Amino acid sequence: MVCLGNICRSPLAEGIMKTKVPESFFIDSAGTISIHEGEHPDKRAIKTAANHGIDISKQRSRPITKADFENFDKIYCMDVDVLADVVSKTKNEEQRHKVSLFLEVLGDHENAEVPDPYWGGMDDFENVFQLLEKGCDAILAQLKIKN
Repeated sequence: MVCLGNICRSPLAEGIMKTKVPESFFIDSAGTISIHEGEHPDKRAIKTAANHGIDISKQRSRPITKADFENFDKIYCMDVDVLADVVSKTKNEEQRHKVSLFLEVLGDHENAEVPDPYWGGMDDFENVFQLLEKGCDAILAQLKIKN
């Protein structure tokens, strides 16, 4: 799960997905910039997740790395700018095929971006949580995983 700073959208997506898949799955998140590297998620993201029984407070921001393209089967990007940045870091077509917009799985390509709630309020974080939960459920259905 990849967003810009890895403190709002992608930590929420990571937390949601971890509650839905078997422990054998490795779910992680990253950002395309390193400005928040080592920081915990935004307090509003932590609170929103906690309101849904999910603890993301121990996550730490990190930038996406070359190793991520080798270690992960899928890389989901939260918006088109993040997607373009991530795709620019791929080294071949195999890696490129691992990368997609997170919400594309819902089939509504005009609204396939998860808005960044950073400059908003708690309602924005809740709306993002709901979008991410729908996206996670759609990904699970696509993978034929029952939660």
